[in-house]
Amino acid sequence: MSQPTQLPPLTPQFCFNTRVLRDFLRLSRSTIDDSISTNLNALLTPSTTRPFTSTSTSTRSPPTLPHQRIPESTSSVFLSTVLFPTWQARSDVIHYCTSVATSPDPSDPDLIEREALNRKDAERIVDERLDPYSGRFFPREGRAETLAGLLRNENAVEGIVRQRTWAVVEERCEGVENDASWETALDKWRERQRR
Repeated sequence: MSQPTQLPPLTPQFCFNTRVLRDFLRLSRSTIDDSISTNLNALLTPSTTRPFTSTSTSTRSPPTLPHQRIPESTSSVFLSTVLFPTWQARSDVIHYCTSVATSPDPSDPDLIEREALNRKDAERIVDERLDPYSGRFFPREGRAETLAGLLRNENAVEGIVRQRTWAVVEERCEGVENDASWETALDKWRERQRR
């Protein structure tokens, strides 16, 4: 069975390094959500230790079997020990980094340069008759604004990924079709964790 994604040490530097942040989210999604069918199949068919024989490859494509439903006892263990903890780790990272992005950032290395450019551009006289490109000043975003935009996108991606994963889980696992949505199931799991 797959292992849940471990929560990285949460620091502002982790959040502002958007490459590392995106890599964490991407790796976590690819390990669990993108390969959800493979993970669920592994619950049904434990690995075997049969030695390789030439007859094991005698058929080019094995016959396709209809998806077998996973018993509730097995699927509930997978959901509570792998899927939901992974989702919670990603939620914690996104929530923490969102709070970092909305806090004042006195250590922004470009803050002084941006303020100087803003003052300089405020003094500029714009006459689009003489220079049609004079009104094209685009202020640079600070790293907090860049991080906030990235997190808005990642939050939207997270919702889509979870919805698709949950659709596969509902289709393949017994006992989860009673939950209205992945949000409801995740909230129930969080409640059980608090007790």
